[in-house]
Formats: sequence, structure tokens, C-alpha cells
Amino acid sequence: MSVMTIGQVALHTGVGVETIRFYERKALLPEPERNGSGYRIYRQAAVERILFIRHAKALGFSLAEIKELLFLRVDDAASCLEIKEMAVDKIKDIEQRITALTRIRDALKELAQSCRKGRSAAECRILESLLANDDPGFVAGNRY
Repeated sequence: MSVMTIGQVALHTGVGVETIRFYERKALLPEPERNGSGYRIYRQAAVERILFIRHAKALGFSLAEIKELLFLRVDDAASCLEIKEMAVDKIKDIEQRITALTRIRDALKELAQSCRKGRSAAECRILESLLANDDPGFVAGNRY
């Protein structure tokens, strides 16, 4: 297929029409050509670029980072090392989030174990903890 409508591109990429327009507004996707009636027309390159964006998002890259990756992809002066550095930074970010989520999970486990059958909601340790402190890593005076 040489040219596609926005709906066809959405179907081929698994994203919504509004997502495609959003990517255009954010300059992640170039403004498409228009036919004589003013409708957007897209080529296969747009499908490939949207799939690239989807895959990069699935790996945790932000739209700003994806924009940089797209630029590096076509920059003859760019090196694989630059892209590797971005990936290593992303790994560090993910590891920090995993650590934070693990701390939150452990705090919730401890709170859940503190619940006893027969206690009223007013005596609920989980609710008391939520009222006492807004830090999810804080349980009964302990930080994880």
C-alpha cells in the first residue's frame, strides 16, 4: 500500500487516531502530506516510525527520550555508544523505581498482616497508617 489514511495507519500500528495526531503535534511524527481534499495521507515510513515509538515506550522511554532516539537514528554523526548510554540511564531509572515499588509493597504487606479479624474500621491499622503519614515507605515509625 503506497499511501494510507490516518485510520489505516492507526489500524496497522495499534494506536488511536488521536495518538497519531498527538505524535504529530509533539513533532515525533512529521506532518503528513495532504491530498487534494485536504485529508492526511501517510506512507509506510509513518507506520514504521509509530511502531518505533510504541516499542521505545514499552521499554520505558519518555516521549522526550524517544524524540532524541529518533533524531539519533537519522544523525550520521551519532554513535551507538550514545544510544547505549541512554539505555544504561534507563536501566538505572528502572532499578530505582523497582526499589521504590519493593519498599511500598513491603510496607503494604506489613500493614495487611497487621489486620485482625473482628476489628472495626476505626481500629484498622492500614487506615491509621494512611492518616498518620503520607510516605508509603513509612510504617509504624520504620522506613524501609
